[in-house]
Amino acid sequence: IEAGRVALLQVQADEIRIKAVGAVYWLASAMEVRSRLWLGGMISRHRDKELIRGLLLRVRCCGPLEKILLVTDGLSSYKSQALKIFREPIRTGKVGRPKLMLAAGVMVARVIKRYRRKRVVEVVREVVQGAQAAVICRVIGTQRSMVASLINTAYIERLNATFRERLAPLARRTRAGVHKRCTLERGMWLVGTTYNFVWAHRTLGQRRTPAMAAGIT
Repeated sequence: IEAGRVALLQVQADEIRIKAVGAVYWLASAMEVRSRLWLGGMISRHRDKELIRGLLLRVRCCGPLEKILLVTDGLSSYKSQALKIFREPIRTGKVGRPKLMLAAGVMVARVIKRYRRKRVVEVVREVVQGAQAAVICRVIGTQRSMVASLINTAYIERLNATFRERLAPLARRTRAGVHKRCTLERGMWLVGTTYNFVWAHRTLGQRRTPAMAAGIT
């Protein structure tokens, strides 16, 4: 994706756990909800701040951040890393390194799912940056679903399911367990690029791909 080309209005991010041969990996992905465009992913042995930092740096390269709403799961690294990475330099004309400041339009929300006996028993939706009314307005304006007024991660979770379906090593139960990290990375980019540029998405209109909806092709 060429830097600065995509309008980032609502971005959802999430991670999936991958059981490999003799190891466990985490794949973190982000997508722009209105266009359904996959913005990229990161693979790591650990579900930590370095994984999230790498993913958000990819998001930053995709478009302007002045109006972004980032919606994630309950992993605390998203909030801390977003508030650092989404800052912009304030040019004052003075000599020296410019001060970094978070744009007034940046919003962050998260969905925390609480489990009991491997079942979801409670869903907590909260705004951690920005005004709640503005967040809800953005959610309504960028989604086409029955949960249009609710903060959610449904779109990125559906995309994760597509990755699991299309890439055998990502399946929850598989005999095609991956041996090397590079195999996962190459498969991730192959599936993600095909999803963006080849597969038509019926919710976007007849014969339209996410790349078409985003205006990059």
